[in-house]
Amino acid sequence: MSQTPSSPGPQGMGPQHYADDEISLVDLAKLLIRRWKAMVVIFLVVVFGALAYALMQTPAYTYTSIYSVAEAGGGSALETPASLVARTENLYLGPVTRELIEAEGLTSLPFSTRIANPDNTHIVRFSSTAPEAQAERVQAHHQALLERLKADQDEALERRRNALERQLSSLEKTFEQGTETRSMGAAEIVSGALQRMFEVEAELEELEPGEVVQVAVQSLQQQGTNRKLILALGVVLGGMLAVMGVFFLHFASLVRQSLREESNSPGSDAGQ
Repeated sequence: MSQTPSSPGPQGMGPQHYADDEISLVDLAKLLIRRWKAMVVIFLVVVFGALAYALMQTPAYTYTSIYSVAEAGGGSALETPASLVARTENLYLGPVTRELIEAEGLTSLPFSTRIANPDNTHIVRFSSTAPEAQAERVQAHHQALLERLKADQDEALERRRNALERQLSSLEKTFEQGTETRSMGAAEIVSGALQRMFEVEAELEELEPGEVVQVAVQSLQQQGTNRKLILALGVVLGGMLAVMGVFFLHFASLVRQSLREESNSPGSDAGQ
């Protein structure tokens, strides 16, 4: 019987032998059992790395301040909350931040303050996320912003009150003049002035100043990635990398073994 010649290997080498790359589940299990020490080492390295990272994370909380907008009566805001948010962001936030940085001797604040108006409300909300060690700075920052916002609203409310009082004074004079006049249209003038006086007085009574509801109240829950979650992810990742690491080590050992066999083969000696 004739034999099929083996395929020649590279120049200077003997016949090329191909190993069976197929591997069964039993072989995989044996491989994992034989290299259990490597799996344990890889797993522990990843888990301890995740633990160290979790311990280095400083717990942070969200600090929230709320300002209730001044009202002009009838449930309407003296100024729209959206306009107050825009004014605070563009006129107050920068100067207040610079003043706090200079007072504390910092190069920048270790937190940022977000200003928003929740939908369908007459409130302006300030929020900052920072560690507990920065709580006093957050409070000082929010307090300064709230003071400027309230002072601006108080001035607007006072201007509105003065305008209504002047209007009321003018109506009272018109009413008095109408009662002293016996002309045909006097009664209509008196009636209109009296009605408008009632309306202005009602507006004056309904004027409500803005109010600071809360200043830098700390959230109950920590913000950011939880330490327990980081550790749990480290355990899962450690298990995956441990198995992958074993296969990589096995592959590397097969490559080294193949290189040694090629270097020790007769064809390799002849080529030298």
